[in-house]
Amino acid sequence: MKYLFITLLLVCASVCAQEIKYTQIKDDKSRYFVELIELALDKAQASSQFKLNESNKSFNQQQQVERLNSGELSIMWAGTQPEYESNLLPIRIPLMKGLQGHRLFLIHADQQVEFNQVHSINDLRKLRAGQGRFWGDTNILKHSGMPVVTPVKKESLFYMLDGGRFDYLPLGVHEPWDEVHRRDGLSLAVEQNILLIYPMPMYFFVAKDNSALRDLIEQGLETAIADGSFDQLFYNAPHVKNALDKANLAARTVIRIPNPNLHRATPLDRPELWLQL
Repeated sequence: MKYLFITLLLVCASVCAQEIKYTQIKDDKSRYFVELIELALDKAQASSQFKLNESNKSFNQQQQVERLNSGELSIMWAGTQPEYESNLLPIRIPLMKGLQGHRLFLIHADQQVEFNQVHSINDLRKLRAGQGRFWGDTNILKHSGMPVVTPVKKESLFYMLDGGRFDYLPLGVHEPWDEVHRRDGLSLAVEQNILLIYPMPMYFFVAKDNSALRDLIEQGLETAIADGSFDQLFYNAPHVKNALDKANLAARTVIRIPNPNLHRATPLDRPELWLQL
């Protein structure tokens, strides 16, 4: 009887665990965010109470917002923007330590000499950036007076850069080498000297009516930050480690611009949450 009771408890722990459902992921970079959820649950001592479940469908960010509010999904991760912070509950811990706002440039392979002359924001304003029309970063660049060419489709950007329609494509530190590798038929290169920085936190978001999950994940992440396990996971994530090794950030000319879209509650006063050069 005793063993039957224990067996029933184990079965119930598996079957009765609350589901945390997220969009289908298609790359190893996204796996990092799932590992962060797992870490948060472990640090909150709640791993046995929840079961992570990947959707069999892949949703873009707007679709994820809709499905969080409908209950089809439980959690999403995205670079923050006012719409998300108004319609969802953010967990205001930068999941990538602000790395999304550390931008390297893709340029035409023949243009490095021109970029060697860029030492300030005024120098950079003489050149044209390329960004997706609906990307949050587009307004950040425009707010600082930079000319921006804005096609709708991301893929168009690489061919337009190759064809000289604009001068540089700012991408997250962990992104440009992969993009060049995927398009070896184009004359693209990673610019060697410049690092553009603006505060751009990526957060977990949950539905407005799911404050219990928000509080639990936040508690777990705060514990992981305090004991160092958050940084251990971040700096050992292959795409982060590889990018920081290649980028040589400390040797680059840093150009900082503001992000006008940040919520007043953004934790800019907590240096332990952000990448420090």
